[in-house]
Amino acid sequence: MILSATFVSMRNYNEMKSTNDFTITLVSDESPRTVFNAIRNVRQWWSGYYSEKLEGDTDNLNDEFTFLAGGGEHFSRQRLTEVVPDKKIVWLVTESKLNFLEQKDEWTGTRVIFDISQSNGKTYLTFTHQGLHPEVECYEACAPAWTQYLQNRLRPMIHATTL
Repeated sequence: MILSATFVSMRNYNEMKSTNDFTITLVSDESPRTVFNAIRNVRQWWSGYYSEKLEGDTDNLNDEFTFLAGGGEHFSRQRLTEVVPDKKIVWLVTESKLNFLEQKDEWTGTRVIFDISQSNGKTYLTFTHQGLHPEVECYEACAPAWTQYLQNRLRPMIHATTL
């Protein structure tokens, strides 16, 4: 793949102040508590497509976990840096090795943010991968993958009667 002159490392994201981070919002009739608990059940929803393996804890502040997928094509280590019950969860990607990219550590230093809000009887989950924007190499593969996990795995979990 030929990279354009506008290629920017996610690691240098804060210098860019981009407002084009990958964001998707899911709307539900379920409570913020139900949405929060579904997000915390990472093993159930960030799986099912690419022989994913998750190791570590995913529930509490400062928990760390690793994600491996695609036979080693994707490795990342996340640390929970913010956990506000029924409101917000933030992961900091502390290490990454994305073997399908030229810059394999492109996710390192990015943040995965789950913001939960409520309005007019609906619960809104706004997912943002801060640092994943169209100017970085991973965007074309990673944005559709996040959409797939969130729409096809997390959304059904939120609407399931038992979590």
